[in-house]
This record gives sequence, structure tokens and C-alpha cells, in this order.
Amino acid sequence: MLGAMFISGGVDALRNPESKAPKAEAVAPALAEPIGLPEDPETLVQINGAVMVTGGVLLSLGRAPRLAATALAASLVPTTIAGHRFWEIDDPQARAGQRIHFFKNVAMLGGLILAAVDTEGRPSLGWRARRAARRARAALPIGD
Repeated sequence: MLGAMFISGGVDALRNPESKAPKAEAVAPALAEPIGLPEDPETLVQINGAVMVTGGVLLSLGRAPRLAATALAASLVPTTIAGHRFWEIDDPQARAGQRIHFFKNVAMLGGLILAAVDTEGRPSLGWRARRAARRARAALPIGD
């Protein structure tokens, strides 16, 4: 269910990047350069849209859910900061609407973080690594 929101938003971003590009300009240069992406806002909107569609589909199908949730969380942060800058809006109604969207995205981010760390009852990689290290340490001869 969480993936559906991203699929829908991602398809819209792929089809209509020009409608989102002006808002993306606020964060595009700061984000694009350090990670080697093009600085063109429309291109960044389309890349973000592709991540959203791919991650949303994978999450919805239960395929690589932790990776998909992590990618979606990474794409949601700049989307939220660029698209819902409620603190810059003077009109009280518009400000309230953008604040609602901002915190809706924060709530979705929380869901994505839970999905990203969910091991479905299996031990995490960190737990397995610590256990293997303890076993290796116990197998070493001590005091020889």
C-alpha cells in the first residue's frame, strides 16, 4: 500500500517534469553536484520519478523491500524539502496545506524507515556479523 503513493507520484513526475521543475530548482544544485547528477531540474525530477516508480513497484511486490524502501526514503527527503516549503509561504491557507503535505511525507518517511530495517523475523546482517565474530573469537586459542 505504501508503494502505491510513490508509483502514482513517480508516473506523474515522469510525464510532467516541467510542472515540478520550478520547485526542484530550490534544492537541485545542492543535491546534484555532490553525487554526480545533472543539475537540470527537469532531468532530476524525471530521475526522482523513475526511482519512485521502481521503488514503489518493488516495495508493492515485496521484491527487495529493504532496498526499495531505502531508495524511496532517499528520494522522499529532497522531494519534501523542495515541494513543501511551508515555512516560506505567507498565505495562511496555503501554508497550512503545505504543512500538512510536509508532515504527511514525514509520516511516509517513518513507514519507509520501518520497512527498510524490517528483517521479517530473520536476524539482521549486523546481528549475524556480530555472532560470527564472537564465534571466531571463541575458536581462537587463548594464551598459547
